[in-house]
Amino acid sequence: MVSRPLITVLGASGFIGSHVVAELAGRPVRLRAVARRPTVPAGLGRSVADVETRAVDLSRPGALAEAVAGSDAVVHLVAHLDGAGAWRAADGDSAAERLNTGLVQELADALRPTPAAGRPPAVVLFASTATTAPDPTTGTGRPATTGLVPATPGLAPANAAPDSANAAPAPASTAPATPYERQKAAAERILADATAAGELCGVSLRLPTVFGPATAPAVDRGVVSAMARRALDGEPITMWHDGTVRRDLLYVRDAATAFTAALDHARTLAGRHWSVGSGHATPLGDVFRALAATVASRTGGPPVPVRRVEPPAFASAADFRDVRTDPAPFGSATGWAPRVPLREALDRTVAALAGPHGKDLL
Repeated sequence: MVSRPLITVLGASGFIGSHVVAELAGRPVRLRAVARRPTVPAGLGRSVADVETRAVDLSRPGALAEAVAGSDAVVHLVAHLDGAGAWRAADGDSAAERLNTGLVQELADALRPTPAAGRPPAVVLFASTATTAPDPTTGTGRPATTGLVPATPGLAPANAAPDSANAAPAPASTAPATPYERQKAAAERILADATAAGELCGVSLRLPTVFGPATAPAVDRGVVSAMARRALDGEPITMWHDGTVRRDLLYVRDAATAFTAALDHARTLAGRHWSVGSGHATPLGDVFRALAATVASRTGGPPVPVRRVEPPAFASAADFRDVRTDPAPFGSATGWAPRVPLREALDRTVAALAGPHGKDLL
């Protein structure tokens, strides 16, 4: 009898991690869900997988090696979270650097096969960021753009061609890389080097802004859900610019299926980074106005206003850069494509945030 492969998800109770766990729970695998909190992601009661949950403090020496022992594949989704958001790590923030970079080095060391192992290198999937400085040697991914772009009214329809089919490649960003981006880039290099050495099979997925309903106990701390909460409370939606800054927005379920697709094609993807996203960069002003209208359709009141406000002191150049992805290479290699259009994703997000009182708001 062939043993089921062991897949370990690090950060299993997080926003993306809980959705990845839910996807993998439907597969005939052994699934180890590792999180700081001793909680079981929703939906595992109907699991096809053999599920093991572990509450682990990965800052403890030796804890990571114990957590991934025996794994055939590891999905690394651990995030450094503070009050300002995971990507706002400051220079000299040792906790952020350890989680974003150091933990990947520990993972590579822990999974390095011994001569007597007699098994193929373990697969490691790493959640990176779409704004990481591009590596011109791989041909995968695409740089973020910089500056303000004239807004296009409305949102891209579900069957619209990705931006890469409609526009010439944008120039690389001239804004300096943030500490978060540098840390993610360093982690990508660790995985690429370990893969080249035959020690593991590393794949980095560069994600844009991911949003959507959170699977308990996770919380979506991103800008879309934050503004949806404001609108549901009857407060204005605010932005730090004129609304023409563009973002590629990826629904969280689509992000989760990108990771499962990467698992299925890991040997093909190994040693490189891959852009994953919707392929559309939508002006945030359009997104927020659509969000206000979606909330109004539930509350029965008028849409809350969308207002420009002065950016806070901690705002950086990254807040004013356009971000677009080109997921075509990843899609060609795996067959993956985002399935949920932006308007539907916004509606699902608002419905989930309205919670059990949603019917009262109709």
